[in-house]
Amino acid sequence: MSKYLIRPYDLSKIRTYPLKDRPSKVGVGQFARPHIKRGSVSEFLEGLPNILGAQNLRDLAHAVVQARASSKAIIWGLGGHVIKTGLGPILIDLMDRGLVTGLALNGSSVIHDYEIALIGSTSEDVETQLERGDFGMAEETGRGINEAVREGVADGLGIGESLGRHLASLHPAFERYSLLLQAYLRNIPVTVHVTFGADIIHNHPSISPADTGEGTHRDFRLLASLVAQLNAGGVYLNCGSAVTLPEVFLKCVSLVRNSGEPLQDFTTANLDFIQHYRPTENVLRRPVKKGGKGIAITGHHEILIPLLAAWLVELSPGTRSDE
Repeated sequence: MSKYLIRPYDLSKIRTYPLKDRPSKVGVGQFARPHIKRGSVSEFLEGLPNILGAQNLRDLAHAVVQARASSKAIIWGLGGHVIKTGLGPILIDLMDRGLVTGLALNGSSVIHDYEIALIGSTSEDVETQLERGDFGMAEETGRGINEAVREGVADGLGIGESLGRHLASLHPAFERYSLLLQAYLRNIPVTVHVTFGADIIHNHPSISPADTGEGTHRDFRLLASLVAQLNAGGVYLNCGSAVTLPEVFLKCVSLVRNSGEPLQDFTTANLDFIQHYRPTENVLRRPVKKGGKGIAITGHHEILIPLLAAWLVELSPGTRSDE
């Protein structure tokens, strides 16, 4: 016999109830359907489970399509990884379908996009180049971007429009892959948000800090105007920027509300490998606390964004000859 003064709990006092009377969060009606060989993309998407991440992706796709139907802003915030994983053609296609009304880019996005437009490739081997002292020192990248910014700012432009105009004048060999150029040709605003010292072009002797600062501040104000159009049904997607764009987006929200304009009841989303502090707080929670919804979707951009785009194409009314 145990020498402890306390005894195991008496289970004879416990009450139970029928399983069928218990509320449950998951039912077979939400389950996935197996994919059929040579089945359509639409069938595959509809076969995804209505649970957790798949449901979040479905909800986001519906929010974007509804925003388009309501003529509300659909703003894509992009980090460099989205560009260098080859997703430019997907996003350009969404432009043509009316599913992109503005692009917000960080500095690395611009560099990758510019190099792709010029030579059809990007993303240097940082470790090898750093050992040689050559990291970030490609002549055309630094000189071209910095000169375009100087010339554009002198004409009253922000960085995004300056680079789009510059690339349009070059007619580069791989122009059809460039978000900067294709957005410019379609009159879709592009804003660029620079963190000084974070981008390779800041190492180049051609840099004009004054023009870069002026240009990126103009783009900050332009993004605020785009953010104001999120009110009552718009969508902001943060894809692959863990620090810069979440901070800039939050300041734009504050600027708009401080000016007395209404800004609530919209959808935000963060698509990234992991869910970081700043996107969670500054994109998914704080901006929509007054009304709206924040959607977190975790995974690889090169899988998630084409999957989301496929859903958008399937849900959208016909806008192209292939539909």
